[in-house]
Amino acid sequence: MPGPAPVHVSSDTNLPSSADVVVIGGGIIGACTALELAERGKSVVVLEKGEIGCEQSSRNWGWVRASRRDPREIPLMLEAIRAWEGMDTRTGRKTGYVQDGILFGASSARIFARYERWTHNLTRHAMDCRMVSGAELDALMPGHRLSIKGAMYTPKDGRAEPQWAAPAIAEAARAAGARVFTRCAARGLETSAGRVGGVVTEKGRIACDAVVLAGGAWSRLFAGNHGVDLPQLKVLNSVLRTSRVADGPDVTLRTDRFAIRKRADGGYSIASNHENTVDIVPDSFRLALRFWPAFKEEWRTLRFRLTERWKEEAALPRKWSLSEISPFEMRRILDPAPAPRMISGAWRSAQAAFPILESAEVVQAWGGMIDVTPDALPVISGVADLPGFFIATGFSGHGFGIAPGAGRLMADLVTEAPPVVDPTDFRLSRFHDGSRVELLTGD
Repeated sequence: MPGPAPVHVSSDTNLPSSADVVVIGGGIIGACTALELAERGKSVVVLEKGEIGCEQSSRNWGWVRASRRDPREIPLMLEAIRAWEGMDTRTGRKTGYVQDGILFGASSARIFARYERWTHNLTRHAMDCRMVSGAELDALMPGHRLSIKGAMYTPKDGRAEPQWAAPAIAEAARAAGARVFTRCAARGLETSAGRVGGVVTEKGRIACDAVVLAGGAWSRLFAGNHGVDLPQLKVLNSVLRTSRVADGPDVTLRTDRFAIRKRADGGYSIASNHENTVDIVPDSFRLALRFWPAFKEEWRTLRFRLTERWKEEAALPRKWSLSEISPFEMRRILDPAPAPRMISGAWRSAQAAFPILESAEVVQAWGGMIDVTPDALPVISGVADLPGFFIATGFSGHGFGIAPGAGRLMADLVTEAPPVVDPTDFRLSRFHDGSRVELLTGD
């Protein structure tokens, strides 16, 4: 079953010979960055090897949340929420954004207490985040049969439609003056006097002063061809969507066994909360020591397997010249099959919790590759050894909701404007300068 189909964005024609900034990657991070830069008067070109929003940007859960995030991400996430609130007006298109709130169910008194302690991370930012139980929980989740002690509730959290959002933002960037090219892979960077001087694509060269790499799961491969060490692995997440359900819950929910959010079409997106699939690939060994703390912390939620992906990734060249066909032209879109056991387990758990789902049907299921870093924090950073090269990637499954904030921060870095938040925690150099890499995730 193929993955979800984002709203189609047509490609511009006639590649320009120059631009101020080239953004590599047409997912939601690249689209938000391009929109910010174009609105600031920069000439921008977006290069997407496949279609706009065709990989994880259209395959994620669609959550826009500050709750249960790494505390270091929260200031940027609050900026993102402010941007989401005006995004439909700003873009002139529907993104599906609504603030219906998000619940994190606590299956035990211990987890309830842990969540209650965590609420301080938002209340200190004057954002409502509180524990609910009993009649208040029943009112938020009508008809539920959840076996939980209560839940952490953040009313200002919300959701948007992944198949709509990145295309809407990319089209808005084009309306602001950006050029958007699909089916046009960037092969690599050209440098002059030790800094970025241009990008070579499969359709020609573009001279530029700055390049933003927002390539998601492909970013490590692209950066590595230029000697930039970007520690990043891929994790497979599996999602299903249902047929329309009348009178189902509006509030988004995450429990020990599953996560569920209402869709604009009246159905639901449902995923396993407690499991992700990790394909063993050559990079699994190359990066094992750096990811060891994460593996130790998350091993209960990871399902390792050896599949054909080993051969596929081993066959990809790690170095190539700019005159050669690049790996990005060999595989336009990552469209992995979902993990059947995780799909069926999440569906059974959701139906048990919400009997109203028993009359619904699973109409689609898909997999998506999440790009992860050793500390589960993104890289939003310039590359010190290559001036003019910037990276926005590694959002570790938290990128959809935070994208408008990340795009603004990246535009600040590129234009040397005062950053909207302190970018120190997101610097690439944290993986190389002897800093202690800490896992402080809220999940």
